[in-house]
Amino acid sequence: MPVFSYLAYPVRGAKHELLKELNNLSYCEAMPADNEEILILVTDTPDPETEEQLAATLKKLHSLESLSMTFGHADY
Repeated sequence: MPVFSYLAYPVRGAKHELLKELNNLSYCEAMPADNEEILILVTDTPDPETEEQLAATLKKLHSLESLSMTFGHADY
């Protein structure tokens, strides 16, 4: 089960929209950082194929400017 954590940078002015979009996705949990206009995103998918599908979905979010991985673990 792949588990990844990211810093999610929203498009300017879209932090709350991005937070809502990320938390509405399966396998995602997002929370705002305390002192920055960024979000912390943790994903936990059941298999690599689902992780790839989730990555493709994340790339399509218009409120997301960039995503930086901070940790990744896959237990294959």
